[in-house]
Amino acid sequence: MTFYCIGEKLSHSFSKEIHDKIGGYSYYIKEIAPEKLDSFMESKEFDGLNVTIPYKERVIPHMFFTEENAKRVGAVNTVVRRDGRLYGYNTDVYGMTSLISRAGIEVKDRKVLILGTGGTSKTAREVCRLLGAKEVFTVSREPKGEYISYSEAAGIHSDAHIIINTTPCGMYPKTGAVPIDTDGFAKLEGVVDAVYNPLRTELVMNALLRGIKATGGLYMLVSQAVRASEYFTGKTYGPELENELYNEVVFEKRNIVLTGMPSSGKTTLGKKVASLLGREFVDTDDEIVRRTGRDIPSIFREDGEKAFRDLEEEVIRDVSRESGRIISTGGGAILRENNVYRLKQNGRIVFIDRPVEKLIPTSDRPLAGSAEAVRKRYGERIEIYRSTCDKSFVPVDSIEENAQTIIRKAKEQ
Repeated sequence: MTFYCIGEKLSHSFSKEIHDKIGGYSYYIKEIAPEKLDSFMESKEFDGLNVTIPYKERVIPHMFFTEENAKRVGAVNTVVRRDGRLYGYNTDVYGMTSLISRAGIEVKDRKVLILGTGGTSKTAREVCRLLGAKEVFTVSREPKGEYISYSEAAGIHSDAHIIINTTPCGMYPKTGAVPIDTDGFAKLEGVVDAVYNPLRTELVMNALLRGIKATGGLYMLVSQAVRASEYFTGKTYGPELENELYNEVVFEKRNIVLTGMPSSGKTTLGKKVASLLGREFVDTDDEIVRRTGRDIPSIFREDGEKAFRDLEEEVIRDVSRESGRIISTGGGAILRENNVYRLKQNGRIVFIDRPVEKLIPTSDRPLAGSAEAVRKRYGERIEIYRSTCDKSFVPVDSIEENAQTIIRKAKEQ
């Protein structure tokens, strides 16, 4: 059996990894240009499909049968071929409902803004109806009819309790974009973003910084994929599989970021963890040297610390955009809030809390070249390390044991 995930641009997609984990069929990612969609659907050279942006509505005319749920939503994201005929379903409603429930966001009796007007927007509207939302408004860049503008959303409807983003704004590789500024929404209680790459979009991160419940769309992707697989295979799975798959995928896609003082073992342990997990290792200090063709002491001496920190921030922004990496940071990376923000967007920070008496001065680190300098830096930074990390541990003498501890810490929810 051969199945595809189809869409116009799919470099961001995690669908193949998820379906491969479910197993029992061949699954591929297939980008299709808009003008070729109809001919592909008419060929029926597949056993089933997952359909994503921007084709969830366009495939409907090709269906022999469309389930009531998909008709009501006006979007099909799962297609099965039976006896030469195409049957359309919507598993996104189930996926988004599961996502909102898991995030602990209460929709009942709330005012909701849905950003975007495509197939996932229609899914969100149906989910809000099912969950008992009090008011639901769809926000569009081209407001007409029942759609409101973004300026109206930020003005007249700034009392909204929930924002659901169904646009691709903020999706990899354009991870710095936000569809709307949430700062003006004083009553905001929850943010849901259907985007899952990066794991936390700019929209989600901004909400979390305000103490607002917020979630990216990965659990929705996993949940709907399991339900789609049930249509593909005729098998029945429980929520246990959804949770198991989600934990596996989020661990594989989440960067493991190591912070700590110079000589705390970030590079050595990072390389060991990368080797054990078969992942790419990136050392931000090494990347600065590679980009500039200069060693770090020279940058400090000739350009000053601020110039170095600016380079460091640029590198951290770039390396954090990718998924599934092991990232070792420089000792002072946590001094800038923006670095911590970027590192957490796609990663989990593990602080190597090596006692100060075991830190060794290193001549290649301008701010930690003597025992006195190490103690001074340690005193200045220790609370920042501890407050910015997600997990921490005190290393022992065994590199293997420390690496396993890092992996275990990264897996903890």
